Amino acid sequence: MPIPEAVSALSSLLGQRLSLSKPDLEAHGRSEAYHPPTPPDAVAYPETTEEVQALMRICAQHGCPVVGWGAGTSLEGHALATQGGVMVDFARMDRLLEVRPEDMDCTVQPGLTREGLNTELRTTGLFFPVDPGANASLGGMAMTRASGTTTVRYGTMRDNVLGLEAVLADGRVIRTGGRARKSAAGYDLTGLFVGSEGTLGLVTELTLRLHGQPEAISAAICGFPGIGAAVDTVIETIQMGLPVARIEFVDALTCAIFNRQSGGDFPETPHLLVEFHGSETGVAETAERFGAIAADHGGSDFRWSDRPEDRTRLWTMRHNAAWSIVAAHPGRRMWVTDVCVPISRLAEAVEATQADLARSDVPGPILGHVGDGNYHVVLMIDPEDPSERAEAEALAHRMVERALALGGTATGEHGVGLGKRGYMAAEHGDGWDVMGQIKQALDPHNLLNPGKLVPDRN
Repeated sequence: MPIPEAVSALSSLLGQRLSLSKPDLEAHGRSEAYHPPTPPDAVAYPETTEEVQALMRICAQHGCPVVGWGAGTSLEGHALATQGGVMVDFARMDRLLEVRPEDMDCTVQPGLTREGLNTELRTTGLFFPVDPGANASLGGMAMTRASGTTTVRYGTMRDNVLGLEAVLADGRVIRTGGRARKSAAGYDLTGLFVGSEGTLGLVTELTLRLHGQPEAISAAICGFPGIGAAVDTVIETIQMGLPVARIEFVDALTCAIFNRQSGGDFPETPHLLVEFHGSETGVAETAERFGAIAADHGGSDFRWSDRPEDRTRLWTMRHNAAWSIVAAHPGRRMWVTDVCVPISRLAEAVEATQADLARSDVPGPILGHVGDGNYHVVLMIDPEDPSERAEAEALAHRMVERALALGGTATGEHGVGLGKRGYMAAEHGDGWDVMGQIKQALDPHNLLNPGKLVPDRN
């Protein structure tokens, strides 16, 4: 059998850094997704690109599947070893290799987390802005094309990865992109790998764009009588060119949970949470202008602050929203899903989803990155009740159908993994087949994260 032979050869390569312990295998067979556990046959902990290259060559020789692992925070089962094989955990490749302040970029290993990077950057006056909420690894964030609360100003991982180093399925090491801010030299291989979910190669280095730490930051929260009014406020804010760094939406149910779980005192109505970056006078003026726009659309209880402790409390509450929702529903398990639509259709999409949820017995608070049309539903199901799982699946399915009909996408930031793979043909048509052909060209034996993202082979 090819997997035991590969594991034996890898044991000689890595020694004790190849784990076969049951707890380790089980820990790498779970994720924050709703998919059942699928432990790998072994977990490897490489420390260098050369070790990853040797590992990949051994697995290629024996036909052994290989799956990359970052922090395990993905939500669509991206890193589950559904066909067994070796899990490559990049926890030991977590260094900041170089910072170049004059060019506002840096090179990191894939296991470094976004919080770890920003801790390292504190004395440089720079920071890395992509903030998906979880303290995810930067390699995992690149592979899922992560985004989050700051996307409206700073973009997604697609916009902030300048280049990368990757080990291909046959063991070749390639470098894509570079540190120049633009290039017309051939295919954009960096863009191809960012979002590939580990199906094309194992990333061993990333060159990232950095941004200057803003002189001043202010944050605000404002309630609205309905979703439409909140979304109209967002549209006008963006159209007027206000320098918004974050603009988040939570529905009335989420706001009520904030009050119970985090000690908030907000009216239990839809709310916008916003943040502005710039000069001290600039952020104050922007907050005032946003408050006026919100008031024109029925906004009330407008609060803003430039105190760090107030901002930290607000965004900690937002980042912990999913776990606050879980805590508010004891005995239930989270099934979280996301879609993204053009902003002009966001109110329509969210209101239709709310109406769908109102007809269901499955609780589903809604929150999202309203500045780019991306929203999430946290469906809370009884894991022992098959009918609730089926209902959650049906609700999520209708969300995707609705988003596609409105010109949107099946996933704005969670990625495809296992959970959204069934929608790729509907969204991309023949383009999905082209993705499969690219996979075939780079990984002809289907070793890298098999069963994910691209079509099954005939």
